Formats: sequence, structure tokens, C-alpha cells
Amino acid sequence: MALMCRQIIGSGASCAGWAGLMVATATSDWVRTCDYSLAACLRMDELVSKGLWAECIISPALYHCGAREQILTLPAYVQTSRALMVCACLLGLPAMLLVLMSMPCIRLQNDSSAIRQRRSRVGGVLFLSLCGVISTVWFPVGAHKDGGLMSFGFSLYAGWVGTALCLLGGIMILFCHFLSPGSPMRENSFYFSRQASRAGPLEPPGNHAKSARMRHLLLKRTLSSHTCLVSAAPAQKSHVHGFKKST
Repeated sequence: MALMCRQIIGSGASCAGWAGLMVATATSDWVRTCDYSLAACLRMDELVSKGLWAECIISPALYHCGAREQILTLPAYVQTSRALMVCACLLGLPAMLLVLMSMPCIRLQNDSSAIRQRRSRVGGVLFLSLCGVISTVWFPVGAHKDGGLMSFGFSLYAGWVGTALCLLGGIMILFCHFLSPGSPMRENSFYFSRQASRAGPLEPPGNHAKSARMRHLLLKRTLSSHTCLVSAAPAQKSHVHGFKKST
């Protein structure tokens, strides 16, 4: 039960992190740049919000965004962050499906415990991919080197939270199976009785005890009937021999 609860928590955290990475990839409020103070930039309409796909100019009465379509002229950190975030979003879908199909409450045809553990491990490794970590760290560092970095935006915070949840969920999923105890053997199992405080070896189920008792009774009856037949045979022979003498 505890193993299943840990696996459910890890799967939920990983799915929430994957959703956070998709939000960070789709929005454009990663960093905000300005060459002056915040008040001066707002008055001069020079507060710029940069993202993976667009740049937006923020002012009290204007919020204008322009797409970053010039791929060849974009900095290397923007292009690399784009590719890594797209890879992280694409890897999250098969990872989520593998983790969900490895849940104990879901049974597939010709499914076994080893196959479910293998699916869960692969899904956990996919959630542990470092694509989101590299892009959410490299992008603000590159923006700071370009100059004028003023603050982080909502998209970058969403990417950080999503990456942390993916890492946490993937680690929990992997540790649930690497540290899960194997199925105990019957001869090494023990039970605790309510009537006695000591533990004793595990007894076989009641139906096995009843079947063994019935076999013992049948064998006893067969042996007793065979003994009766053997003891009755000499008496019958002596009776026949006396009858012949009288005749």
C-alpha cells in the first residue's frame, strides 16, 4: 500500500511538472530587460519581456508583442532553449503513459510485475531528462550576458517549478521500484496472533488443511477395510473346511 501511494505521488508530481514545462514553453514572459530603472523604462516604453518565441514591450497603456521569426539571427541560447524545451515537452507524453500503465491498479494482457517495473523505470528516466533544467538555467544567463537583465518573468518561474516537480517525481518513481522489497517466501513468512504475543510460522490456508485431513481419513478407512478383509479370509476358510468334514 505504501509503495502504491509513493508511486501515485511521484506520478502526480511528474505530470504537474510536465504541465508547468508546457506552460513555460508556450508563454513569452521569461526575462525582463531594461537599461534604466523600472519607472524610467515604463515611462519611455523600454521595458521588454523576452521569451522563446516573442518579445513584448510593456508600458502602462501598451502591451505589444512581436514574434522572433529570424531564426538565423537569434542568439545561440535562445535557439538551444527552444529545442530543449520542445524535447522536454515531447518526452513527457510517453513518460506519463508509461508511468500510468505501470500502476498496480491497471492490468494489461500478458502483463507481469517485471514488465510493469520496467515500464515505470523507463518513464521515470524520461521524466528525469535534463532538457528543462538546462534551458531554464541557460536562458537567463544568456540574457544577462546580452545586458539589461532586470527581473525574471512568470514563464521562467513556471519552468523552474515544473523542472523541480519532474525531477522529484522521477526520483520517487525510480526509488519505489529499486528499493521495493521482493515478495516474501512462504517458509520465511510469519504472522502475529491476537491470542498470543509471539510470532509463529505462517500456517497454510484452511482449504489445504481440510483436504489433507480428508485424505488422511480416506486412507485410514481404506486400511481398516483391507485389514477386515484379511482377518475374515482365514475364518471363511476354516468354516468351509468343517463343512466338508461333516459331509
